[in-house]
Amino acid sequence: MGINEIKQLLNEADIDALKELLPRFETDERAGVQKLILSARKRIAAFEEEVKRTYSLKEYERKYEKCRYICGIDEVGRGPLAGPVVAAAVVLPKDEDIYYLNDSKQLSEKKREQLYQEIMEKAVAVGIGFADEKRIDEINILQADYEAMRIAISRLSVTPDILLNDAVEIPGVDIPQVSIIKGDAKSVSIAAASIVAKVTRDHFMVEMDARYPGYGFASNKGYGSAEHIAALKEIGPCEIHRRTFIRNFVES
Repeated sequence: MGINEIKQLLNEADIDALKELLPRFETDERAGVQKLILSARKRIAAFEEEVKRTYSLKEYERKYEKCRYICGIDEVGRGPLAGPVVAAAVVLPKDEDIYYLNDSKQLSEKKREQLYQEIMEKAVAVGIGFADEKRIDEINILQADYEAMRIAISRLSVTPDILLNDAVEIPGVDIPQVSIIKGDAKSVSIAAASIVAKVTRDHFMVEMDARYPGYGFASNKGYGSAEHIAALKEIGPCEIHRRTFIRNFVES
């Protein structure tokens, strides 16, 4: 078999198949093949480290393993000048791992999108809640945040036995809650919710960029980038700007 054929075979193999394939080529003395073998071994080692990391991220899931439905909660969008705050509630399956979950801010956009698709396919239940800019102006960002979280929980197709929250206690919820500081880096359930919330909001802001051009929403997602602030001062706010957030940049 040619080296390019071996390369394609190894690259297309998943980890289990890769482990089975390596012995077949380990005795091939060609330098190119040995280089491919070394690369494959590194890939296997990296995955095994990810398995260990994922296990460590399930500390709270193991602690509450007697609960049938463990729900992670997280939100995104507290700081932007425009657009909603978005919360996600995610119940992950107990019998299947999703690898590479992490705080959404620690992941590339491409990886977030990949994980979002996997979470939506494999999750037992996903609920998403929005609190728009008008609601934020009306009740303040913290209360809007809580409201989005309650909406997300209410839209789950199952009733959680326990909520794992990222550093908050959600008022007005009867389900037992556990507040975990930096939870999106310590719990797979919260990490999954972080990713779903982030990708959902990013998609929404890209749509808003087409509706309200000139502010750079597709790239800045409503945060106060230099481009965004310059546009605010030049053309003024649009419908989705948070009036209580832009007072320093536009005249009332």
